Amino acid sequence: MRRAGTALDPVLALPGSAAIRPAAHGGRSGRPHFRRVVSTNGFTLLEILVALALVALVLVAMNTFIFSMGELWGRNNDVRLFDQHVRNVTRFLQNELRSASLPPAVTPSETAIAPKEIKNRSGTTEPLLTFELPAGSRLLTWPDRPLPDVVCSLAVRPRDGLVLLWHSRLEKRFDQDPPRETVITPLVTAIGYDYYNADFKNWRSESTLVKEANGELKTPQRLRLTFTYGKLKRETVVMLPVPVEGLPLF
Repeated sequence: MRRAGTALDPVLALPGSAAIRPAAHGGRSGRPHFRRVVSTNGFTLLEILVALALVALVLVAMNTFIFSMGELWGRNNDVRLFDQHVRNVTRFLQNELRSASLPPAVTPSETAIAPKEIKNRSGTTEPLLTFELPAGSRLLTWPDRPLPDVVCSLAVRPRDGLVLLWHSRLEKRFDQDPPRETVITPLVTAIGYDYYNADFKNWRSESTLVKEANGELKTPQRLRLTFTYGKLKRETVVMLPVPVEGLPLF
């Protein structure tokens, strides 16, 4: 007779251990005997090592690719930043000159951009291309609140680069004090003035403003800026806008 509660289960297993199954027939003593059944669903040590080796190869390849791309990208970093700076300065000048030639600040019969004799810090005068910004510019740093009707001039200094000379007509000492100076960029080493000859239908570039036969300064049609940074050199052309009737073209 079997005692109550002592019946043998078909499969005896402990958590985390191999299953133990009873044999089909007992031994000579009549008692059941058990055989160990090992599960084969896990990974072998060799498979784990191969997987780790493949993951390591993939990581090394990705690391090499990323560093090589970073080196190629950084190799031309100076050239890319220099070209971007040239484009931004050229675009800034185009926008400021366009603002100076928009109505109602000027009319088609007026000259928005023209060369004039401007007093500098040394007390002498020099011919500079001059224009007026009714609302000022974001580059202008005022000691007090900003004033409108700002007269601006462009000059190139050997050690400073492209400089914006400016002061407002509303200042008390507008005619006595020289204008303030703000460096637009230190990378401009030269400025040229392009004149169009309608008779010969060609352009002529001058390093200084040209005077007419009567002694008056002649307004160019284009500005030519030379940017220099180490061995890098770029040249850009800025068209001088002309006031027109109606809405401006953008």
